[in-house]
Amino acid sequence: MTNTVQCVVLKIESEALDSAPHPGELGDRILANVSKEGWGKWLERLSMIINENGLSTADVESIQVIEMHMRGFFFDEGEMGQVPSGFHAASAAPSKGK
Repeated sequence: MTNTVQCVVLKIESEALDSAPHPGELGDRILANVSKEGWGKWLERLSMIINENGLSTADVESIQVIEMHMRGFFFDEGEMGQVPSGFHAASAAPSKGK
């Protein structure tokens, strides 16, 4: 039988993650409240955050910023976690020169 969670991202019951995807208390909270699909949505957002802010997952200060975004994205804590105003995904950007 597949484990499920009430996913805070999808707002429905969905397949649970197999293990905590991040260390510590934050990882435990994510494991208990985020589904595999919800985690996938975070990874998409994480790519944007890293690229837009020039962050490195090898840098302690960057990891702290990423964790603030994680808390905002998953749990609406703090001021981070939302898509920056005016941001358009590459696939949604208007075409130029037409």
